[in-house]
Amino acid sequence: MISGVPPIAGGRLDRDAATRADPELLSAAWAETGARVLRMRGLEVPVTTGQDGSPRLALVPTSGVFVLSDGDGGVRHVYLGRDENGPVFATALTDRKDGAGVPGEHWMHPFEVGSELEDTERELLAVASALLRWHEAAGFSPRDGRMTTPELGGWARRDERGGEYFPRTDPAVIVLVEHEGRVLLGSNALWEAGRFSLLAGFVEAGESLEQTVLREVYEESGVRLGEVRYVASQPWPFPRSLMLGFRATLAEGVDPEQLRPDPEEISELRWFTRDELRDPAPGLTLPMPVSIARWMIDAWVEEGDLGGGRG
Repeated sequence: MISGVPPIAGGRLDRDAATRADPELLSAAWAETGARVLRMRGLEVPVTTGQDGSPRLALVPTSGVFVLSDGDGGVRHVYLGRDENGPVFATALTDRKDGAGVPGEHWMHPFEVGSELEDTERELLAVASALLRWHEAAGFSPRDGRMTTPELGGWARRDERGGEYFPRTDPAVIVLVEHEGRVLLGSNALWEAGRFSLLAGFVEAGESLEQTVLREVYEESGVRLGEVRYVASQPWPFPRSLMLGFRATLAEGVDPEQLRPDPEEISELRWFTRDELRDPAPGLTLPMPVSIARWMIDAWVEEGDLGGGRG
């Protein structure tokens, strides 16, 4: 039985909704000793080395006064919340040299460093990425095309007629399908050969999560499922998904070898044993450690080691 929570989903960051709703409190938080800013350039973030030798986000102290809007409908700074050291804000840079940095910092993609960051920093990175990417795409109202402006410390936007808009999150299911000590993994048609992960897909309009699990697995593999169980969720703000993890078994009478990969999405489907995933052979690439896919796979392998495997 899977226990604990996936990476990024620890809830260690205090999102401090009261401060984001009050301009005076926002300005006061910006001026606090210990208030810092996380800079982002596209998806890249600046990283430095901590005292223990592990990577840390290169946060810089706040300076001047807090500015939410850039004056052209864009956002200057967003308020992420509080960690153990104080308030944290984020800003999007157009150039790596824009603003003072931290000595020895270097810029990296979150996928390169995310698994090595501490839990709170992963959450800061996730929230910052989700908010800043949303602001990039939400400058104009979908109702009338008029400009919108940021509010609530960057957690909302408002149009000229008073309509409010909030960050969008797209739900997607990700499914660990197991059968007689094996798990079904697929290789996406856009990936390099040998890279495998759990089957996944976005929730469609008017569809429950369980319906999405049944539909997506059938569309991508051609197999019908029986029991479906919810496991856990993980924010995946690259740019704005919420991954909802499920475990499932095959429906009664389904032949596990009669797989039919969707030719447009899946290049290969394979059943893997715990031994094959515990010590992957050369050429086999599993999901990155920070993902819920890898977390679910590792937990499934561990269940077998502990004698708790099912299916």
